Amino acid sequence: MADSFADFDTRLRKIDRTQRKMQGGYTTHVGRDGLIVVRPRRSGVRLPLKGMMILALGFFGFKGALLAHLGPQTYADKVAVLELGSPVEQFGAWAMVSDPATQVIARTLSPYLR
Repeated sequence: MADSFADFDTRLRKIDRTQRKMQGGYTTHVGRDGLIVVRPRRSGVRLPLKGMMILALGFFGFKGALLAHLGPQTYADKVAVLELGSPVEQFGAWAMVSDPATQVIARTLSPYLR
């Protein structure tokens, strides 16, 4: 008899824990067997990896297009001017330095931009 009460208390604690987790939101999906499964939403900060990758590709694409349009010497001169400016401009110069990925993109885009 004591075992049945212990099992009952264990099940009650599990239900309480699940309901506390679901107060922050929940998701539903249909399992392979056709049952609708409700699970608590994951807590914590999740980074949007796909969005970060698109942002990085756009940034490198912009740098490559700018390098292809201006040419390597003019681009280097513009970055050198930024290096002499305020801390924000110096950070911009650091970000805009011509790297191998930017040079590959510039070589690919240069026939189309000239």
